[in-house]
Amino acid sequence: MLIVLVHIHVKADCVEAFKAASLENARHSRQEPGIAQFDVLQQQDDPTRFVLIEAYRTADAPATHKETAHYAAWRDTATPMMAEPRFSVKYAAAA
Repeated sequence: MLIVLVHIHVKADCVEAFKAASLENARHSRQEPGIAQFDVLQQQDDPTRFVLIEAYRTADAPATHKETAHYAAWRDTATPMMAEPRFSVKYAAAA
């Protein structure tokens, strides 16, 4: 299993729109067979900061996810709302 944490800093005036777009993407992403978990977290002390938790069942599932219409819609909607480029950190389950 591949776990990816995507760190995103959003422009202050875009927080609610970003959250809505991300929750919609997460809802569709959870229906993909290659995705075990897809959550949207918002930082409590800085609501402009988000983390997406994406857990993929296979190594090729992230590429398959990025080919979906809902991912493309999220990317095209959310990217202009970001205060800086998003970055991700990849993890493997320790056990």
